[in-house]
Amino acid sequence: MIDSKLTLKLNTDSISRAKAFSAENGVSLSSMVEKFFDGLTLQNKSKSADFQYSSLVSELSGIISVPEDYDYKADYLEHLESKYE
Repeated sequence: MIDSKLTLKLNTDSISRAKAFSAENGVSLSSMVEKFFDGLTLQNKSKSADFQYSSLVSELSGIISVPEDYDYKADYLEHLESKYE
């Protein structure tokens, strides 16, 4: 595979966070971007393939159980009402 150069225009804060993350994890920014693009474009080659979550999301799924009749909108409304009283 031949490597090509790509210029991106991003928010300064995003770039700073990405650089810090890459330094902490010993991975290049180019590698991070390439893996991100590959994750978006290669995981669902066929239309019938199920969406695959990241390993972190998969690891965290199932930790919290919510009743089937849970009304998140009503719960959020109650939260907002108490917050702004």
